[in-house]
Amino acid sequence: MTDNENTAPGRQNWRARTAILTLGAFAVGTDGYVIVGLLPEINKTLHVSIAASGQLVSTFAVTYALLSPILATVTGRWPRRQVLVTALVLLGLGNAVTASVNNYGLVLGSRILAGCGAALFTASAVATAAHLATDQRRGSAIAMVTAGSTLALVLGAPLGTVIGKAWGWQAAIWFITAIAGVIAVAVAVLLPAIRLDLGVTLRQRLAPLTDRRVLRVLVVTLLAFVAIFLPFTYMSAVFAPATGGDQARLALLLMIFGIAATGGNLLAGSLADRYDARRVVIGATVGIAVVFLLMLPVRENFALVALMHALSGVVCFSVIGPQQHRIIAYAPQGGAPLVTSLNLSTAYLGNFASSVIGAVILSTTGSSAFVLPVAAVFAVAACLITWRSARPTDERGTEPAEEIGKPAAAAG
Repeated sequence: MTDNENTAPGRQNWRARTAILTLGAFAVGTDGYVIVGLLPEINKTLHVSIAASGQLVSTFAVTYALLSPILATVTGRWPRRQVLVTALVLLGLGNAVTASVNNYGLVLGSRILAGCGAALFTASAVATAAHLATDQRRGSAIAMVTAGSTLALVLGAPLGTVIGKAWGWQAAIWFITAIAGVIAVAVAVLLPAIRLDLGVTLRQRLAPLTDRRVLRVLVVTLLAFVAIFLPFTYMSAVFAPATGGDQARLALLLMIFGIAATGGNLLAGSLADRYDARRVVIGATVGIAVVFLLMLPVRENFALVALMHALSGVVCFSVIGPQQHRIIAYAPQGGAPLVTSLNLSTAYLGNFASSVIGAVILSTTGSSAFVLPVAAVFAVAACLITWRSARPTDERGTEPAEEIGKPAAAAG
């Protein structure tokens, strides 16, 4: 970023520019979430079980988790605008292939390509938004980008499910492809040239993993997101007694969850700014466990299931923002983009693990109801580890948020 862009006048448009990144996060989030509502249609078209079709979610997630630091290293010297456009192009190409083939193996492969685009986009978007904002507004900038993912739950996934029901699941995937293309053009035209990362090596990117405090935060993120995505990925199976296999009802549950998740994300961000983020995570994970257990006896009542999904959305999306706050406190000098990237990768790893664990549960128990108590156990484990962790402190004596917008070349 140039000197002029670093001045206050140069940052006056940070909200408008961050909004573009929010829309990009919306496209990425929709791509990850919409498969959940399309699983029944995908099963029929590809002639696979619901456990097998669930691996389309896991393939996307594990690609993100494992390749995110590698792709970030390869593109480290690129301007952020170039990285973000490339990411959206990869996302669009992956989805174009997904929508064009009817072979399960090829569809799995295309999800890897889309996952590469998602991995490249999200962490870079978070760091770019934080750099665009003033020091006092970086928490809000991060929350804006994260809100794109919750907007995907509110609008993207339900709309994609409705499109899939009306015109086939491939039409929903083409819908995402079109969104990615439009946003790529917007990023190319409207985002300024920004350089945040001057040649950070893969070793430097992974260096925070040698800090036990960082590892504890990452373990909590992993366990919490296994808990969150276990019922979410297999929503169509877990709540089939309430939906009766009706995709319109499934889309409504996704929308209710997404609206509540948006409120939970914003509320958690505000609470993390005012209070100890550790306490917010403890409260959220306890809430996740309680809500999932309460879902068990009401699985056959759609009205009560909808109510539980509203509560679930609030507590589930009260985790990632505070976790970002916690892990930034342990970042090395200038290394906040590195640790936030690791945290997001770990969240996607939890998404991957949840789809695999869910597939095992469905294949071995014969009842999707077991998904809920297993998810509650993971949430409790995340809560206990957070409770036993010391409150984060910045040993350098500065506000951790100040580091997120700085170059990360010195990290490690």
